[in-house]
Amino acid sequence: MFFPVYHFLWTSALLPLLPFAPLVKHRHLGKRLASGIPPTACEGRPVWIHALSVGEVISAIPLIREIRERRPDLEVVLTVTTRQGLEIAEKELQAEVKELLVMPLDFWLFTARISNHIRPRVFVIIETDLWPGIIHYLNKKGIKTVLVNGRISPRTFTSYKKYNLFTREIFKHIDKCLMQTQIDTHRLREVGIDSSKVRTVGNIKFDRDWVPMDQQERNHLLELLHISPEDWVLAAGSIHEGEGEILLDIFKKLQGLFPRLRLVLAPRKLEHSPDLLKRCREKGLSSVLRTELQANHRTYDVVIINTMGELARLYGVAKLSFVGGSLVPVGGHNLLEPASFGIPVVFGPHVHNFLLMSEQLIETGGGKKVRNAQELFHVFRDLLANQEKLSRMGENAKAFVEMNRGAIGKVMEVLKSYL
Repeated sequence: MFFPVYHFLWTSALLPLLPFAPLVKHRHLGKRLASGIPPTACEGRPVWIHALSVGEVISAIPLIREIRERRPDLEVVLTVTTRQGLEIAEKELQAEVKELLVMPLDFWLFTARISNHIRPRVFVIIETDLWPGIIHYLNKKGIKTVLVNGRISPRTFTSYKKYNLFTREIFKHIDKCLMQTQIDTHRLREVGIDSSKVRTVGNIKFDRDWVPMDQQERNHLLELLHISPEDWVLAAGSIHEGEGEILLDIFKKLQGLFPRLRLVLAPRKLEHSPDLLKRCREKGLSSVLRTELQANHRTYDVVIINTMGELARLYGVAKLSFVGGSLVPVGGHNLLEPASFGIPVVFGPHVHNFLLMSEQLIETGGGKKVRNAQELFHVFRDLLANQEKLSRMGENAKAFVEMNRGAIGKVMEVLKSYL
């Protein structure tokens, strides 16, 4: 009964609007209405991999490369939901996939169109973004769906329990669920998902190829940011609303103690950049947007990164890092990017999306969790005042990344029967 009702709701919402679809001028929205799907079918039977946004695309990178290395005879088609995710996919994976498409809305007409175009041998979903319609459609066609790098946040877990019958109906059509942690596996089993299809394999984000930063690249990036090699950089990434103000106040206090400290601040949503710039200037901090850095040698207190795809490498120039979405109840973001460069990682209390990762990073001595702004200031101050401790913490962070690699091999062991 679930799927007829589901499709009826989509039909009621979208069918009256379809005649106006050609008038949509927003390019990404048009693609979500299936306008970018070629009318002809793909050659062969590619592997279809779907990633929601930036984080999921990053997780997909090592998987796609591993599939291409082990099975060079197979093509891969990647679909992405968000515009930001698409930009990262175009930069990182355009040359490695047969096609890169925007995933349309889960309306039965659109799901049939994209499925008949790709004609996959298997459908692989990265982490989240479970669309019941497309999973059900592929299942009717005899095409298996595999969830890879699956994670269940507390909020999602609550929803799954609340709508238990619907949850089980959706997961009935997913053949295997390869989860990041035992916590994720336990949550799926607790809502009644067949335990034989759920297993813990680890987080494939660890298996991404982390290119070390040499001195030449470091100097080049610092020059782009108008930061002297002798300055100390605090890199704060994936900053959400409510966190920017806290970080700017802390940075201003820290700069009184460490005059050569500079802040590289990357908001999670680029549209927040102008507001952060305004707040910097109200606090008397010299600041600039990354896109407005001029060809001069002026040094700024704060550089706001209002570009996509640069943050991952910019962590490498820092002495210390903070990963956002954690001082506010968002759930945190990828802690591996700074850790992979051997940069100590500090984060707030709200890291439920990366719970095991954050706990392990703390246990290995590469990360610090703070409860509030006051603790954050004290941790930053103490680490910057103790360079030996800072260096040791960075070494521990890098070791943490290396010791957790290997999930991709477990994933491929399961996927090989579908390829």
